[in-house]
Amino acid sequence: MGRKRNSDKKLFEKITIQDAGAKGVCVAKAPDGRVIFIPNVVPGDVVDVQIYKKKNSYYEGKAVAFHEYSSDRVEPACKHFGVCGGCKWQNMSYEKQLDYKFNEVKNHLERIGKINLPEFETILGSEKRYFYRNKMEFGFSNSRWLSPEEMQSDTVFNDRNALGFHIPKMWDKILNITDCQLQADPSNAIRNGLRAYADENGLAFYDPRNRAGLLRTLMIRTSSIGEIMVLVQFFENDKNGIAQVMTYLQTSFGEITSLLYVVNEKANDTIYDQDILVWSGREYIVEEMEGLQFRINAKSFYQTNSEQAYELYKVTRDFAGLTGEEIVYDLYTGTGTIAQFVSQKAKKVVGVEAVPAAIADAKLNAANNKIDNCAFYAGDMKDIFTDNFIAQNGKPDVIITDPPRDGMHKDVVAQILKVAPQKVVYVSCNSATQARDLALLDERYEVVRVKPVDMFPQTHHVENVVLLSLKN
Repeated sequence: MGRKRNSDKKLFEKITIQDAGAKGVCVAKAPDGRVIFIPNVVPGDVVDVQIYKKKNSYYEGKAVAFHEYSSDRVEPACKHFGVCGGCKWQNMSYEKQLDYKFNEVKNHLERIGKINLPEFETILGSEKRYFYRNKMEFGFSNSRWLSPEEMQSDTVFNDRNALGFHIPKMWDKILNITDCQLQADPSNAIRNGLRAYADENGLAFYDPRNRAGLLRTLMIRTSSIGEIMVLVQFFENDKNGIAQVMTYLQTSFGEITSLLYVVNEKANDTIYDQDILVWSGREYIVEEMEGLQFRINAKSFYQTNSEQAYELYKVTRDFAGLTGEEIVYDLYTGTGTIAQFVSQKAKKVVGVEAVPAAIADAKLNAANNKIDNCAFYAGDMKDIFTDNFIAQNGKPDVIITDPPRDGMHKDVVAQILKVAPQKVVYVSCNSATQARDLALLDERYEVVRVKPVDMFPQTHHVENVVLLSLKN
């Protein structure tokens, strides 16, 4: 049976965009009462909406005509806006972005948490609104995404090579990025230069459908002290082709301090189980914060907005209110950045993390920073954070927890309630799961302070820091 086409393609006219919704998509109401999710618009816009998906309780559509523009609308800085799915809020004033982020945190904590809350502190905006990311990953493809205009034209596109980002919901199509506003120079120059060099020299871009081609991905990492890491992922182990690419990068961009490559013949392009090979320079770059230095290798996790990470950590340390006498547990410690950052004001810090390589980094960084009051342990949080572990390391006075998007495992929450430290500082990149956990902790804790922090301008993402204090 053939697919039904155009049967649900309603057109709703003069619809007012009401709110910014989840994942950077805006929300409006259809005449029949259903919600409509619409990308690339701003609350306050009045638009005609072409519907392309209909469900029982909502529609998905796109704006095809504008009758009025919102007063909160601004001109996007990036020429790829609207196609690249990266910075969905570039068309909204930064002040309004902060309002929506603040309100999202507030709504989640009130509606999901359903607990007593103090007055929220002002959201901390990012000084840099563009060029703030220290890590970018780009994909090579021999099947560049073509715009609807290109598809409808009579032009035959023989060269379909691209280096850029995946088009949302299209695993095999890459948008060719020429000018990204997220990472400072020389990021654009390295990416554009490598793409041009590979084109000119007939080097094969990856073919995702047939799983063939030399060039697979490009990762660029930078640090606030000017160090640059470039990692090229190759699919085929073509030694001559690899040497060509790496020599080009080494000779053309002398500022690269860590030039690496990996040959990955797997179906997926994750590098965490791959051997990273050094072409030139060091195998790591160095980030610095308040005199502390952190080695970052190709597989390390580090907050992707270095300057704002510093502000986030200062809020966390402030909330912890340390005097130098406390035993602090840092759960989900990653490479131990927060643990080391607060260590100067603590008696002892104990960091726990599931990824062994991250703990190895944490121990190395602590040794290099001459910090002797931090201990780091690798293991699944729910398995390692036990009564025996606490007996060995001492009862915490303060727990800092910065879990992944899913929040804390219920066994970890239960153990925090059992151990009952005086304070818990909960850092979260997902205020919905944070709210769920706060509701569980409400049995013994009250929320004393809440401060959202914007780490990712031009996107809907927001961090939130909460201070909980043991109830009397």
